[in-house]
Amino acid sequence: MIEYDELLESMQKGHLRPWSKHLPAQLEAAFSPSNHGDIPAWKELLHNLPEKAASQISLDNAVVTIGSAAELSAAQQKALHASLQDLTPWRKGPYSVFGIEIDTEWRSDWKWDRLMPHISSLQDRLVLDVGCGSGYHCWRMLGAGAHRVIGIDPAMLFVFQFLALKRFTTGLAIDVLPLPLESVPPNLQAFDTVFSMGVLYHRRSPIDHLLQLRDCLRPGGELVLETLVVEGPEGYALMPKDRYARMRNVWFLPSIATTIQWLQRCRFTNVRCVDDDMTSIDEQRRTEWMPSESLVDFLMPDDPTLTIEGYPAPRRAVFLATRK
Repeated sequence: MIEYDELLESMQKGHLRPWSKHLPAQLEAAFSPSNHGDIPAWKELLHNLPEKAASQISLDNAVVTIGSAAELSAAQQKALHASLQDLTPWRKGPYSVFGIEIDTEWRSDWKWDRLMPHISSLQDRLVLDVGCGSGYHCWRMLGAGAHRVIGIDPAMLFVFQFLALKRFTTGLAIDVLPLPLESVPPNLQAFDTVFSMGVLYHRRSPIDHLLQLRDCLRPGGELVLETLVVEGPEGYALMPKDRYARMRNVWFLPSIATTIQWLQRCRFTNVRCVDDDMTSIDEQRRTEWMPSESLVDFLMPDDPTLTIEGYPAPRRAVFLATRK
């Protein structure tokens, strides 16, 4: 039911060939019901989606748009809305699918607008998006002219969200794989551009993460790194005692100067911070499509400059760097 044949065939022809030898087995293991108990239900959900290829697709606007309301009957649209609701929470977006507006937790288009003026052109580039979630930024990368986009994320729900949307398209060189970065062969040196956005602070070893990202890039390729940061001098990083903004898996929040130092120590060149921005409760918020707690619930009620634990509130920076 879930086919990656076109991707695998394309990987045979270039620098991704070493990965293609291992990818079928990786995918088989990832989509096994033993990996996640909801996989059979999610596969059934995909199977029951309307058999419809969208006549219009827009990937270069804030809302990734697949199809229009006029292309489905009222009954089909109602059934599709229910199926997409069954895949909540939707965290990254927004999307419009046959007229159904998916108002995701994150206004991911705001992040895209902050970084796009600074990065190299994506025209005809092979792109990897690490920790891509439902693939919103992957769609935008393709819309910006990328030759092929591969997203990876081990969270199976997000992968099925992407697959549900891709089901209504044909012939697009975009895929999201249910895999962690560690599944990419070491020293692959294949991608023109690698994105890692919102991942570094979840890694127990941020240096290892940066080195793995470097291994994915061809010489001269560009890294786009977005991460939580804090105020502080070079060498300073905050390590929360337990949770940060109620997240358990936050390990290191470096200063901007420290992040630059880490990248330079990992043998990246032309390292610079191109954006530094506080996360607002308008950018990350509770919606119909993500009804549980969101940023406003993670901040001090009487002082939104602090998290509920008393740490500095989320501040995100974008860094660009080049592999030698």
